[in-house]
Amino acid sequence: MAKTARNSKRTATATAKKIETLVDSVVTHAQKQRDPYVDIPLRTLSNVAFNTKKQIIEMGSATARRNFFDMNKAKTFMQTLLIASGCKQLVDEGKTNSIRGLYYMTKHSIPGTNEKTFDDQCESDPIIEDLEVALQALREELHVFASTRGALVGPLTFVDSGDTIDASRMGSGGYAIPSIVEPDIIQFKKCQAKFVLHVEKGTIWNRFREDRFWDKHKCILLHGEGQPA
Repeated sequence: MAKTARNSKRTATATAKKIETLVDSVVTHAQKQRDPYVDIPLRTLSNVAFNTKKQIIEMGSATARRNFFDMNKAKTFMQTLLIASGCKQLVDEGKTNSIRGLYYMTKHSIPGTNEKTFDDQCESDPIIEDLEVALQALREELHVFASTRGALVGPLTFVDSGDTIDASRMGSGGYAIPSIVEPDIIQFKKCQAKFVLHVEKGTIWNRFREDRFWDKHKCILLHGEGQPA
């Protein structure tokens, strides 16, 4: 557990440093009376390629620039730094927040105006994704998580935030799968499953659970409440 805590602290420090580097670049340009900007990697089909050696799809080097003095981009520039500031606060405090929680955390009226930082959550969600790719950090490393989706049951024992969980003894609801499952949060202890069976619908999962399919066939049974987000 001590090693896990140290790894978690190192990750948080590295993430905080990435955010600071991004903001320092903006501050440097402002101090030199230059137009501050943030470059965001493009998440488009034209900017990805398949790496045959790694067998994965990788993002290319093309970026889109958000300038402070560009009237068409000034708002998204502000929103990007605002979300970055919110994530930095979460990382520094060692706390997490949901995607929706971060939206409310950063939403407010700009002093002296009737303008809001965000009109709707559909504006803040893409900004979080922008920061992920710009900082090359997982959402979980930014201390932001999505809503819990799905459940599991089966012969699996693990540690969740210091609590030992036996997934075969979680009752009718099973173990609710959290969005943050990184090694500093979840550590696996014992697994006697022969395979993993993932079903799409919660109703089907419940039928398998009632029949104790997972117990008869020694498998981990899970679902994601339909097609996962």
